[in-house]
Amino acid sequence: MTDRHVRRTGDDYAQAFLSLLPQGQAWPRHPESILVQACTGLADYWGFVDGRAADLLETESDPRLTSELLSDWERNWGLPDPCFFGQQQSMADRRRILMLKMTLLGGQSRAFFVEIMSWLGYEITIKEYAPYMAGVSRVGNTSQQEMEAGGVFGDMRWYLGAEEMRFYWSIGVGKVSLQWFRTAPIGGEAGVDPHLIIGMGGAVPCFLDRIKPAHTQIVFDYSSLQLGGPMAGTP
Repeated sequence: MTDRHVRRTGDDYAQAFLSLLPQGQAWPRHPESILVQACTGLADYWGFVDGRAADLLETESDPRLTSELLSDWERNWGLPDPCFFGQQQSMADRRRILMLKMTLLGGQSRAFFVEIMSWLGYEITIKEYAPYMAGVSRVGNTSQQEMEAGGVFGDMRWYLGAEEMRFYWSIGVGKVSLQWFRTAPIGGEAGVDPHLIIGMGGAVPCFLDRIKPAHTQIVFDYSSLQLGGPMAGTP
């Protein structure tokens, strides 16, 4: 059985307070008496304090739901950060970036980078390079042929050039980020957040340069940039 926080209202505090008072004609308990009305009015304050404390315990302590303390969460995790999409405007986007900063463990596979950018609303492709090596590479091999042959180099393509090319990888940004307004507790704010935010991926290079393996270099390719369909970015 899990623990559950129980909220207490002003009436709950009033009943508890009245039960502690002495008994007798001088201590009436009927609702219209001045004593009961005074105790109820005073207890409403404690009900308000209880509710505010419950908000902090149940909502504001969870970074996925926080609203009032979002700026405090961000400050403690070094946000806003230009490399972590710090210019996002909606509350939902700010929470997503906060959760990314808190949970990002890192990785070196292409699947890791593609998945992270997809979670942020960007579609990217990654291409790696390998220098042609005599005795290992075969003329005319494509990446698919190499994989079917069980090659240890995986989805790479051989190139003639300096061996340093193995440390370079190119990233193609295929579509812009379309962030639509969302409702629900962790969504946007009506009258504050826009219906649609169109992002051109300006923070993508900064973010990927931050989390990439230190010995590698990224070449960004925007030649295939497109807007996508009218419903892109929707669940």
